[in-house]
Amino acid sequence: MKAVKVLILTGYGLNCDAETAYSFEKAGASTQRVHINRLIAGEVGLNDFQILVFGGGFSWGDDHGAGVVQAVRMRTHMGDQLVSFIEKGNLVIGICNGFQTLVNLGLLPGLDGDYTARKVALIHNDCGNFRDDWVTLRINSKSPCVFTREMALLDVPVRHGEGKFYAEMAVLSRLKENNQIVVQYALPDGALAAGRFPYNPNGAVMDIAGICDPTGRVFGLMPHPEAFNHPTNHPDWLRYREKATRGLKPPTAGFTPGIQLLKNAVDYFK
Repeated sequence: MKAVKVLILTGYGLNCDAETAYSFEKAGASTQRVHINRLIAGEVGLNDFQILVFGGGFSWGDDHGAGVVQAVRMRTHMGDQLVSFIEKGNLVIGICNGFQTLVNLGLLPGLDGDYTARKVALIHNDCGNFRDDWVTLRINSKSPCVFTREMALLDVPVRHGEGKFYAEMAVLSRLKENNQIVVQYALPDGALAAGRFPYNPNGAVMDIAGICDPTGRVFGLMPHPEAFNHPTNHPDWLRYREKATRGLKPPTAGFTPGIQLLKNAVDYFK
């Protein structure tokens, strides 16, 4: 079988493309990093890929708000193509700035099949500053999200200044009812953070760290799964290694949780 092809956007302040490509390749995919201008110009065909990645960084310097300019540019030039890409059964993931772009585009939450209306927002952190830390995520096992299948807890880093998830209560109720709330900030034992800082690093309502569309094929989250691509990325890796050496903890086997999340997407096409 041909390798699953992943398109990773680059350009204008996006800076996680190499790390994301490396992680998807570890997950078994074939990746191509493509400048936004080349995609818009048609030099690279979106339909040649199965997974589209809106990666992390600071697109257009977060001028006018994080992900706003990128969303306007892509909606203006290829909004219909993006919706068509989703309707054909492909996958889309937005990570950090990419998540911000997806909600500005309206590709999330996609309620009632509407991938154009903006219904949620990612706004400035309650703490008032940029957060660069590790968090624990609790994964909703009832979610249709393709990326998080058979996963329960996930340690991942965050690095953002505008990550607070916010929406009107009516929208939040629908997201909860549809199980579109995929990942929530949690305590190390898996209990929800209940807004407690720094476990919830930005004040997100209902501890929401990521959501999907009703199909589970469009997923956005603020933390960076691609940044946990090797056991030594984790800040406690030496402690875990020592526990394994002493027989107090089984040694790590297989993929890191960050790679497993991406591998779930790759395996979806197999």
